[in-house]
Amino acid sequence: MLYAIIATDVAGSLENRLAARPAHLARLEQLKAEGRIVLAGPHPAVDSNDPGSAGFTGSLIVAEFESLEAARAWADADPYRAAGVYADVVVKPFKQVLP
Repeated sequence: MLYAIIATDVAGSLENRLAARPAHLARLEQLKAEGRIVLAGPHPAVDSNDPGSAGFTGSLIVAEFESLEAARAWADADPYRAAGVYADVVVKPFKQVLP
């Protein structure tokens, strides 16, 4: 089943986000290699693809996991959590309708 992982960043965490980004992306690449990722990306803090020093307000990942518990465990092990980037993470079942 698909699950949406919706994370909210700690204010002022851009430096930590940038430092942990390579490890975060490596985990997403693993999901991609396994054919389990639908989409992933950050929420810019301003209306721009490159928010610069404004940074980001969080992230969204939609991926396939065997269970809600597995999705939560995966989200809990995200390097952004360990680096103090995420203030809150919500994991919900997701039903893709389009495309």
